[in-house]
Amino acid sequence: MSAHPRPGPRERLLDAAQKLTYSHGVSVGVDSILKAANVARRSLYEHFGGKDELIVEVLRRSTAEDEARYLETMQAAGDNPRDRLLAVFDELAKVIAEPDFRGCRYLAADLALADPEHPGHAVTRDYRQRVHRLLEHELVELGHPNASHAADQLLLLIDGTLAAGATRPDRHRAAAAREVAEQILDAALKVGP
Repeated sequence: MSAHPRPGPRERLLDAAQKLTYSHGVSVGVDSILKAANVARRSLYEHFGGKDELIVEVLRRSTAEDEARYLETMQAAGDNPRDRLLAVFDELAKVIAEPDFRGCRYLAADLALADPEHPGHAVTRDYRQRVHRLLEHELVELGHPNASHAADQLLLLIDGTLAAGATRPDRHRAAAAREVAEQILDAALKVGP
């Protein structure tokens, strides 16, 4: 029986920071991250140059994971673009119901990072653009007459669902958002030649 090698200091810092910045926000103290990662302060500076770059790497890692979750959710819903898009809202209902749900990591980071030039903002903007493209692609496949605008609307619903889910937690938030999403999607069917 072989033992799994323990992750190195870089991975432990990323893991600890990813958990703590979600549960306590990006303003969580460096000492808390170092303690949770069980690494010396020197490791933070050797691997990331400081807390700001660690936050950026955590955001990059999280956005990649969340984008993959969107793709998996949509692919599991089958080939119909409408079903694929509505599956996103079904998944949001599950996410909101998770016991450790704390809202949207990216909205929280954008609000907490007061410096508009903080590189974390570029990561969250890029993520939202990628999610927008995923939604827009499905809307084009559906034949929606204004796919980009509808993707804006769906993204706003997603953001609102995550925010409301954190502040007024119950599964009905996602169900209400799903109903509005259905109306946006059905607009494609109502526009005829």
